[in-house]
Amino acid sequence: MLFAFTILLLLTSTIFVTANEDPTVETDNDGADSDLQELIAIDEQEGGGGEEQQQGDQQKEAEVLSKAQRIVLELNSDNARRVIDQNEFVLILGYAPWCARSAELMPQFAEAANKLKELGSPVLMAKLDAERYPKVASTLGIKGFPTLLLFVNGTSQVYTGGFSGEDIVIWARKKTGVPVIRISSSVEAEDFQKKYHLFVLGLFDKFEGHDYEEFIKAATIDNEIQFVEVSSSAVAKILFPNINAKDNFIGIVKSEPEKYTAYGGIFEKDTILQFLEYNKFPLVTILTELNSARVYSSPVKLQVIVFADADDFKNLIWPLQEVARKFISKIMFIYIDISDENQAKPFLTLFGIEDSENTVVTAFDNRMSSKYLLESNPTSSNIEEFCSRLLHGSLSPYFKSQPIPDNVSVINFL
Repeated sequence: MLFAFTILLLLTSTIFVTANEDPTVETDNDGADSDLQELIAIDEQEGGGGEEQQQGDQQKEAEVLSKAQRIVLELNSDNARRVIDQNEFVLILGYAPWCARSAELMPQFAEAANKLKELGSPVLMAKLDAERYPKVASTLGIKGFPTLLLFVNGTSQVYTGGFSGEDIVIWARKKTGVPVIRISSSVEAEDFQKKYHLFVLGLFDKFEGHDYEEFIKAATIDNEIQFVEVSSSAVAKILFPNINAKDNFIGIVKSEPEKYTAYGGIFEKDTILQFLEYNKFPLVTILTELNSARVYSSPVKLQVIVFADADDFKNLIWPLQEVARKFISKIMFIYIDISDENQAKPFLTLFGIEDSENTVVTAFDNRMSSKYLLESNPTSSNIEEFCSRLLHGSLSPYFKSQPIPDNVSVINFL
């Protein structure tokens, strides 16, 4: 745990957040600001995809921002307290115009605002320029940038969700009384599939009883995954095609090769949550600044991290997934773009290979604060053997050699 924390400190990508808990709100969003376009930073367009696609992406982003401009309320020293006191739920983004992390989170916050509005959520979305209004920021408890705060009846609680637009929506709805979405028809199921790439399905003959209550408890406690409940086996099969359950059923669905995983434990909230912790990530997780905190808080303490450029990773992903499939729930597999200095360099520096441009395979045992390096070619068979030895404790830890200082003489004793 200490080792994982050290890694997080080395990674300068940590996003500072704070926020809140439970129930429902009336929102009057007509007081939207006119300068949201300036404050929301558009993510840089990735290379590739062509000029036509980029223009389409830019138009879509402009539409999102235009809608958010009418939804997100700008707080200041005159209205902040009144807005919080007069609304049951207020989700506030505290930011600084110069803060890169704020710029990255702004488009996600705007996307979440639009989605919550479409869903009829009672959450009032607001933002505060904490640099311009430092006294208000201090009063609200905004200490770092960016900070997310959810106020429930005037009281704030810590935000514990993810940082994509979808993550913010899921978290906000769960904390305001909607932990589970109920689906009653095949049309609703098909529509739901288009919107969510990760979700937990619960099939219950009746929405009552011990099993169902534990499912709801788990849905309420979990901060990241959308839960959905159905009572029809036919509807359940749309969401989980290989379902074969005669009784109550829980399963997790992901948009990747290992897409469907059925839960086989007892219906108790703690065991359900543990199942999700070990199964919510894909076979190979692509590390980003938005998901890094969740990755390193995983209960899977053995982690294999592959560093490669984007082109090499395209050739490596399939064999790497095949290896990962053999170590599900035992080893977490992570990919980091070797050209991403913020993400890759802190790790590679630990091994003294921060200037490497070739594919590198490393491993960490966060139980023992040990690190390992694959020193042979990163073939599928070599990676599998490396993982097997890591799992069984027969892999030798890697220790970086320190260069001999210039002012030290080496004496050979015969």
